[in-house]
Amino acid sequence: MNHQAHAHHPANPVKTYTLVLLALLALTVITVTASKIQFGSGLVNAVVALGIATLKASLVGLYFMHLRYDKPVNAIAFVASFTFLFIFLIFSYTDAATREPIRPSNLRVTPPAPPPAAQPAPTVPPAPAAAQQH
Repeated sequence: MNHQAHAHHPANPVKTYTLVLLALLALTVITVTASKIQFGSGLVNAVVALGIATLKASLVGLYFMHLRYDKPVNAIAFVASFTFLFIFLIFSYTDAATREPIRPSNLRVTPPAPPPAAQPAPTVPPAPAAAQQH
């Protein structure tokens, strides 16, 4: 790539990276704080945690992987992939959360089959003595 392809990078990358680092550290503090707060159901807690994680991953991808300064399609694809991952995980969690909890009363346990009974050895009747001599 030539120098003009990178002409749209920030004038002070150290300042930009420092701000992004501070934002990531702040989001980490928010993540730890949010993990100690009960927002209602487990689904809401998961949505909050995944939302913060998606925002942090987007910052890393956009700035540290230079997607912000690349073609806009790449940044859109990156953010969209995390957004769809977030949506699929929420649907999976919703599916698992709406199932009936497993209790011993609703488990279908099939009893083990009894071991086969020992078969008695076949007995051969003794031959009559008179039949053996002829």
